Amino acid sequence: MIQSHRSPCPIACSLDLIGDRWTLLVIRDMMFLGKQRFEEFLESPEGISSNILANRLKSLEEIGLVEKEPYSNHPRRMNYQLTERGKSLRPVLKVISAWGLKHISDTEIPEFKQGE
Repeated sequence: MIQSHRSPCPIACSLDLIGDRWTLLVIRDMMFLGKQRFEEFLESPEGISSNILANRLKSLEEIGLVEKEPYSNHPRRMNYQLTERGKSLRPVLKVISAWGLKHISDTEIPEFKQGE
C-alpha cells in the first residue's frame, strides 16, 4: 500500500491515519472494552452512526490496525480485532486518557472489561 504524505512529520502522518473524531474511539472500544461486533460499537455513548462506523472499520482494516473474521454462517457478520500494529496504540491511548483526566473536568475512565 503506497500512501502519499502531506509532510514527513510523524505527527501529521499519524493524524492522517487515526486523527479523525471516531477512529481512536473505535480502537478504544476494541482495546479496553472488548467490543468486536458492529452492533457493539454502535452502543458506545458517543453515538457513532452506522455509515461512519462501517467506513472507519474498513479504513482500520486497510491500514493494518484491525482484522476481521466471520463469526457465523452469515457472510456479513464479522468480529473485528486489533492486529499487533493496532495493539501498539495502547500507550498512546493511555497517555491521552491521563491527559484528559488531568486537564478536563468531569472526565472519568469507564469500567474496562479487559486490559488495563
